[in-house]
Amino acid sequence: MIQMEITPLLNLDLNTPLIYSKIVYFPAGIRENEEFLLFYELNPAQSGSIEPVKELFLLKLIYIGKKPPDTDLADADRIILPAGKYVFSQQRGDSPILNQDELLDMAVEQQKDALWERYNLKNRLYVRYLYEDNAFVTQLFREL
Repeated sequence: MIQMEITPLLNLDLNTPLIYSKIVYFPAGIRENEEFLLFYELNPAQSGSIEPVKELFLLKLIYIGKKPPDTDLADADRIILPAGKYVFSQQRGDSPILNQDELLDMAVEQQKDALWERYNLKNRLYVRYLYEDNAFVTQLFREL
């Protein structure tokens, strides 16, 4: 049975950017010592709606990054989750990667909660996959 724990919506002030190396393809699975960042552009019409159409929510995947052993990378190879203010939510569990439908459900719920709290969200979604405290974690960041 898959165990899952969802963290409620948080207002996060990320003080330091997170740096990744650019990769072309997202792997089919991740291991405990790996960390990835995906950056999506969202459909402007859907990203401000309290009832978005899930199938129209994501416009395109802009880039994929993998956490390197060190952060001394050439600028062309760097992918950054910028420091700044975000709406943040996460899910912890046994599954290393959410399927597309699960990811969309999580992103839509995050948006609904954020809009209910009257946050002004940008049309960007950052998805971070990592392993910490004996669980796989999916984190969603929406810029304010």
